[in-house]
Amino acid sequence: MTHSPFRLLEARLAALTPFRHVGHVVAAGGGTLRIAGLSHGAGLGDLVEIRHGRGACRLGEVIALAEGMVTVLPDGTPDGVSVGDCVALLGPGEIAPHAGWIGRVVDPFGRPLDGRPLLPGPVPRPLRAAPPPAAQRRGMGARLATGLAVFDTLLPIVRGQRVGLFAGSGVGKSTLLGQLARGLEADIAVIALIGERGRELGEFVADVLGPEGMARSIVIAATSDQSPLVRRRAAWAAMAVAEHFRDTGRHVLFLADSVTRFAEAHRELALAAGESAALRGYPPSTAQAIMSLAERAGPGADEAGDITAIFSVLVAGSDMEEPVADILRGVLDGHVVLDRRIAERGRFPAVDLLRSVSRSLPRAASGTENLLIARARRLMGVYDQAELMIQAGLYPEGSDSQIDAAIRVWPGLDVFMTEHSSAGVAQSFDRLSAVLGAASPLHAAPQGAVPDAGARALVGVSTRPVPGAAA
Repeated sequence: MTHSPFRLLEARLAALTPFRHVGHVVAAGGGTLRIAGLSHGAGLGDLVEIRHGRGACRLGEVIALAEGMVTVLPDGTPDGVSVGDCVALLGPGEIAPHAGWIGRVVDPFGRPLDGRPLLPGPVPRPLRAAPPPAAQRRGMGARLATGLAVFDTLLPIVRGQRVGLFAGSGVGKSTLLGQLARGLEADIAVIALIGERGRELGEFVADVLGPEGMARSIVIAATSDQSPLVRRRAAWAAMAVAEHFRDTGRHVLFLADSVTRFAEAHRELALAAGESAALRGYPPSTAQAIMSLAERAGPGADEAGDITAIFSVLVAGSDMEEPVADILRGVLDGHVVLDRRIAERGRFPAVDLLRSVSRSLPRAASGTENLLIARARRLMGVYDQAELMIQAGLYPEGSDSQIDAAIRVWPGLDVFMTEHSSAGVAQSFDRLSAVLGAASPLHAAPQGAVPDAGARALVGVSTRPVPGAAA
């Protein structure tokens, strides 16, 4: 629903209050400020406005409470703040999106970053909302076309699914997110850029997303130079925006880049609040912060829409066991691994199929499609195990029928993983079937499985889908 500017202005005026709780700075150190005079009005997570004696203002967040005193983490370094400076309580750090935000770039406080004016919506939303009731949520929905052959076939994404994208830096993660933002079926895309380099924001909007992607997107951005307060808030604000549109019945695509930087920002804030480090330097509350963010995405309840989410994770040295990756992988409905070795030989997206899993399978595919997926994975697995021997010239052709089949089909599969899929899911499976036809179907089929369509025609096997599989 689009609100008129007058309605939005009326809502903004109605939200104004004739008075505010005011305190003053009594101590500063360790990156935090101690404020007197706000302890009976402030709550954890509330925003405050710190007014310097030099006339400047900055925001802060309440991170600890004590009798007669509150601890505030300012937005940025507290340079210039003096004892006695005035601090005004702004209240809960909410955000108020509306349909006029589509196509815009905003910061985690709802302020425009693209140079054009932007009013908040009439109804503010909390940053840390509860997910829909677990017993009332729908199951995951139908398979979505993505515009990329590998995700239309081998790693399907369904409506309401939550997927992790695990990659090191410089392997095409942002480009892949942009392709999904443009091509994946959804009514609207909400993109959280958390801790990105400042110069990359403009490039992502103009080049990676482009006009086509921005026409249905809202970008919430916090650059790497901003405080952990702002970087952590970016993820929560973006999820609150996605929930706003979900509650209007829309299907929302939520992209977060990256959860690692969100966790790092949370770690800084938790340590500043006095929490001790535990797992590899992360405080115990990190797991809860990551899991509660992920749980807010997914299928809605009743008449609400769904949030299909893709969370990117930076994994140094492809270490899938590091804390953030391990925590997130356990609560998602699948994960996609981008491999640096694949990227270095020029294949993009650099998806490592054998280390990637979509938990929407087998229900997201028909029986015939599941057979094609299983066969492709098996052949790639056989080739991966024998690759060193093949590349060294130590494998004599004809020694193993499975390896022979994998050698014949591997170049075609490698190319297939890079292909765009503008024609749709069915055509992508037709293309995959044609690629797999380069191998001997009777030898390449998994043990106990029915061969693909060509082999079934030869041996007279039924093509009836597996019971319970979604078409």
